[in-house]
Amino acid sequence: MKILSKEELSELPDTPYNLWVRGELDDYVDAPEGSRIEIIGGEVVVSPPPGLPHNAVTGDIVLVFNRALGPEFPWRTDNGTGMSLVGVGDGYVPDLMIVDQDVYLAARRSGVRTLVPDQVELVVEVTSYGNAGNDQQPTARGRGNNKWNGYAAAEIPYYLLVDRSPKVGRSILYSIPDQGLAAYLHQESWEFGETVHLPDPFDIEIDTSEWKPWDR
Repeated sequence: MKILSKEELSELPDTPYNLWVRGELDDYVDAPEGSRIEIIGGEVVVSPPPGLPHNAVTGDIVLVFNRALGPEFPWRTDNGTGMSLVGVGDGYVPDLMIVDQDVYLAARRSGVRTLVPDQVELVVEVTSYGNAGNDQQPTARGRGNNKWNGYAAAEIPYYLLVDRSPKVGRSILYSIPDQGLAAYLHQESWEFGETVHLPDPFDIEIDTSEWKPWDR
């Protein structure tokens, strides 16, 4: 993971957020192809492309949602699209977003480049070695301006964190976002190997028997 220096930021022709929203920030950042370029806590963060163990987790979740898709289950998955946190001033590329099908189709037909928090019901992040701190709930001594805080401040109803750290090895579902505190007020967790149950409006179960902590 790389964070752009103040000197690099000073050379940009506009604010990082404005460039990111317009899809131009990539042109000013020297990064390997496939890297994710995000604005997290006001910083420009460049992360390497995720590997198969990481992507397999999101793939498992996508498969469950796709199999359930139908008239009584109108939830679409999206990975790779950015989310513009207008009120926060950050721009993320979540590992996975869950969006109502009608909302998804409307966004697609309108030709927008990114989604906004009001369109997203659930966001999923899968941690990787080197940048897990961007996704995890900050500790009392840790940084308090990361994606966990951003998603809560943007009032994303549900945030599912699949924490592959060997010290954690569990999935955590955060809910009840508090915009003022930029924090989630409730959480439920499952050890790897246990079945994750997402509550209403999803009421769906996810098998985690193949999920493992990262191996450096």
